[in-house]
Amino acid sequence: MSLSEFDSYRPPEPPRRRRRDGPRRRGAGAAGGGDGSREMSMVPEPEFGSYYGRPVVKPAPWGHEVAAYLFLGGVAGGSALLALGGQLTGRAELRRNARLGSVTALGLGGAALVADLGRPERFLHMLRTFKPTSPMSMGTWILSAFGAGMGTAVASEVDRMAGSRLPLGPLRPVLRAVEGPAGVEAAVFAGPLAAYTAALLSDTATPTWNAAREDLAFVFVSSASLASGGLAMVTTSVREAGPARRLAVLGVAGELVATKLMERRMDPVAAEPLHHGQAGTMLAWSERLAVAGGLGALLGGRHRGVAALSGLALMASSALTRFGVMEAGLHSAVDPRYTIEPQKARLAARRAAGITDDSITTVG
Repeated sequence: MSLSEFDSYRPPEPPRRRRRDGPRRRGAGAAGGGDGSREMSMVPEPEFGSYYGRPVVKPAPWGHEVAAYLFLGGVAGGSALLALGGQLTGRAELRRNARLGSVTALGLGGAALVADLGRPERFLHMLRTFKPTSPMSMGTWILSAFGAGMGTAVASEVDRMAGSRLPLGPLRPVLRAVEGPAGVEAAVFAGPLAAYTAALLSDTATPTWNAAREDLAFVFVSSASLASGGLAMVTTSVREAGPARRLAVLGVAGELVATKLMERRMDPVAAEPLHHGQAGTMLAWSERLAVAGGLGALLGGRHRGVAALSGLALMASSALTRFGVMEAGLHSAVDPRYTIEPQKARLAARRAAGITDDSITTVG
């Protein structure tokens, strides 16, 4: 006899009829005789459900703090690349503003990440290991290496803005000497910082995120480009913001193309949460703002007011992309349909291809 706590959820079994002695007649069940178990269907009609109504896939325990970190990490990475461009081309204002924007986004993103982790020491504990197969482990090291380089470059910028009046003493010449290499080092880790968050999502069993694993990194990197370009358009004069405008336009084109390709290559059912509900609304507005901001940067970016408004639209677009993708993935994990239907489609495709002798498919 089972004493499981789930017994209360099981439907009552029909009473069993006691079998009479003697041989049974063939076909007695069809005529209404027998023990009663032959007449009832033991397998119900298939429907998209799960045991006791629980999700097939456990939703990721991530909230808006993680979505904010995804957005701010992209802004920090893209701004570091713009800062390096300003450093190499002699655009002092662009270099300074991009560095300050990068370190500000990095600080806010780190705070959002720590808020999600619950305790700051958990971030430090992740630095105790180096696991290349773990996006979280690699992301922690990328974030730390990026922060070291960008923090050094920004310290030199702040000292320069203060008229070299910071109490640095003999460290000032050293800081000036390592400022350039530190900016280059931060730019080296800028791309991985903007892209690894896509691996962080798609390396889970969440249906929509996992189905987008081949293209999500391209979407996030393009989104980071348009966001960082938009921030520089807001903070930098139009005279030096030319590289930022070009980066923003390229980011808009890249995100639109990458998003369409991603949705086309995804399983149609797994892609549905990207177009419905709150996630669909956010992603639709993200596309509209990206197009508007890109056109503003391309056609009116030399006007200070147009450039500022276009930059704000681009930053809002990038943020909505991250929050929309996050919301779509969480919704797909709650509804069993987004797990079961793609699995059945993959199984049918493997059988159609003649793969019937492994642990996934069977002949029967």
